[in-house]
Amino acid sequence: MLVVDDEYGPRESIAFTLGGEFAVGTADRGRLALELIREKQYDSVVLDIRMPEMDGIRTLDELRKIDPHVSVIMLTGYGTLQTAQQAMVGGANQYLRKPPDVKELLEAVRRQVAATRERRAQVAAARQAVSLGESLRREILSKEPQIWQAKASVELVHDLSNPLSVVVGYSALLADEARRLAQAAPEEAGRVLEYSEVVAKAAQFCHHLAENWRGASKEAASFERVDLPSLVKEVLATVLPGENAVALTGLPAAPVLGSKYELMRVVQNLIKNAAESGAKRINVEVSRQKEGVRLTIQDDGPGMTPEEIRKALGGGYTTKANGTGLGLSICRHILATHGAHLDLGPGLETGLRVSLSFPASSL
Repeated sequence: MLVVDDEYGPRESIAFTLGGEFAVGTADRGRLALELIREKQYDSVVLDIRMPEMDGIRTLDELRKIDPHVSVIMLTGYGTLQTAQQAMVGGANQYLRKPPDVKELLEAVRRQVAATRERRAQVAAARQAVSLGESLRREILSKEPQIWQAKASVELVHDLSNPLSVVVGYSALLADEARRLAQAAPEEAGRVLEYSEVVAKAAQFCHHLAENWRGASKEAASFERVDLPSLVKEVLATVLPGENAVALTGLPAAPVLGSKYELMRVVQNLIKNAAESGAKRINVEVSRQKEGVRLTIQDDGPGMTPEEIRKALGGGYTTKANGTGLGLSICRHILATHGAHLDLGPGLETGLRVSLSFPASSL
């Protein structure tokens, strides 16, 4: 540590007091102190305010430009509140009256030395974090083809959050019903059974997503005949229960070839996005087209500008405060494996329209 005072007696007395516990350097004027601080890093500086040539306030101001983290204890022989305030505004950490009480001085120095070391450790950690972040960025850029697994992990968490929320919610309902049934009529057991079935379906959906992730790099998902209207109904009942704003219209049956649970991921993502946009009405229509089947999701929400649509289709863009921008990318990736196409555009009157075009089923 460094003691700065133009008076020999007080300077050496303080240095002697602190010398039993700290390595102490001294300076008899401000400019010399600044030179020493440029050459060496100190844990604390005891600085007298009243000095010739350059007083303590000016010295402190210059000192902070050299080392913003070192703790500075100001000494004033006057002890006025104005002087103390000036020192603290200038960047001092503490001030003591001169001559300082020995016990008070030691306690102050110990505390300020510890504070300096903690600040330096925090700064070092922050710099290391920045360095590691830059190293990671370079690593990602150099190995971009290999980051798919990491991205897929995030996508999995994104998709699992919805059905898992349902599992948790219905589990709470089951617990409440179980407590009620202990004293209620037996016929109410039917309600518990209904909840159990919803929980079982949501859990099955979660299980599929996890299994699909584990086997994603090994083999493609097996395709089967999937009826789109029935699939939409199952999503609303299992993954998005209580979403009363959704109306299903169009064909009563429309088979496509695909993975049932993967297509459920797509539908639940798109309906959930519409609901979270603030839409009051969401219409899901299944229709026939020349090349196959089309599923259209139309909402009356705020919609998106052409620029927002362009960014959304590019991936990694979201208009939601806590969104990840992954949902649409997940949908497009899944649809591509089904030979299907996603189109995003403004609604007929308001809101947003999402169209999914599927090739005709050959089964």
